[in-house]
Amino acid sequence: MPHPPSHPAAALHPGSFVALSSRQGGTYQVISIDEETDSCWVRRWPLTRHGSPAFSVALPDLRPLHRPSI
Repeated sequence: MPHPPSHPAAALHPGSFVALSSRQGGTYQVISIDEETDSCWVRRWPLTRHGSPAFSVALPDLRPLHRPSI
Protein backbone atom coordinates (compact mmCIF):
# COMPACT_ATOMS: atom_id res chain seq x y z
CA MET A 1 0.00 0.00 0.00
CA PRO A 2 1.47 3.45 -0.90
CA HIS A 3 2.33 5.74 1.98
CA PRO A 4 0.66 9.14 2.41
CA PRO A 5 2.72 12.16 1.24
CA SER A 6 3.75 13.03 4.83
CA HIS A 7 5.38 9.61 5.34
CA PRO A 8 9.22 9.62 4.91
CA ALA A 9 9.09 6.87 2.26
CA ALA A 10 6.80 8.95 0.03
CA ALA A 11 9.66 11.28 -0.96
CA LEU A 12 12.34 8.58 -1.24
CA HIS A 13 13.48 6.25 -3.98
CA PRO A 14 16.71 4.35 -4.69
CA GLY A 15 19.37 6.94 -5.42
CA SER A 16 17.84 9.62 -3.16
CA PHE A 17 20.17 11.45 -0.79
CA VAL A 18 19.27 11.66 2.89
CA ALA A 19 20.60 12.72 6.27
CA LEU A 20 20.10 10.61 9.40
CA SER A 21 18.43 12.20 12.41
CA SER A 22 20.46 9.95 14.72
CA ARG A 23 23.85 11.05 13.30
CA GLN A 24 25.10 14.61 12.95
CA GLY A 25 26.55 15.55 9.60
CA GLY A 26 26.96 13.25 6.67
CA THR A 27 25.06 12.43 3.54
CA TYR A 28 23.76 8.97 2.72
CA GLN A 29 22.40 7.44 -0.49
CA VAL A 30 19.27 5.28 -0.45
CA ILE A 31 19.94 1.79 -1.84
CA SER A 32 16.52 0.21 -1.26
CA ILE A 33 13.33 0.76 0.73
CA ASP A 34 11.46 -1.96 2.61
CA GLU A 35 8.01 -0.52 3.28
CA GLU A 36 6.86 -3.72 5.04
CA THR A 37 9.37 -3.17 7.85
CA ASP A 38 9.51 0.66 7.58
CA SER A 39 13.26 0.47 7.02
CA CYS A 40 15.70 1.54 4.35
CA TRP A 41 19.18 0.44 3.24
CA VAL A 42 21.62 3.32 2.86
CA ARG A 43 25.35 3.88 2.31
CA ARG A 44 27.59 6.83 3.12
CA TRP A 45 28.05 9.38 0.31
CA PRO A 46 30.36 10.15 -1.36
CA LEU A 47 31.58 6.61 -1.85
CA THR A 48 35.05 5.80 -0.59
CA ARG A 49 37.69 4.32 -2.84
CA HIS A 50 36.77 0.83 -1.66
CA GLY A 51 33.02 1.48 -1.57
CA SER A 52 30.78 2.25 1.36
CA PRO A 53 29.05 -0.57 3.26
CA ALA A 54 25.26 -0.48 3.27
CA PHE A 55 23.26 -0.65 6.49
CA SER A 56 19.61 -0.58 7.48
CA VAL A 57 17.92 2.35 9.21
CA ALA A 58 14.33 3.07 10.24
CA LEU A 59 12.43 5.27 7.78
CA PRO A 60 11.49 7.83 10.49
CA ASP A 61 15.25 8.41 11.04
CA LEU A 62 15.67 9.76 7.48
CA ARG A 63 15.55 13.39 6.35
CA PRO A 64 15.42 13.80 2.54
CA LEU A 65 18.07 16.07 1.01
CA HIS A 66 17.65 17.82 -2.33
CA ARG A 67 21.24 17.27 -3.43
CA PRO A 68 24.32 15.61 -1.96
CA SER A 69 26.64 17.74 0.13
CA ILE A 70 30.20 16.70 -0.60
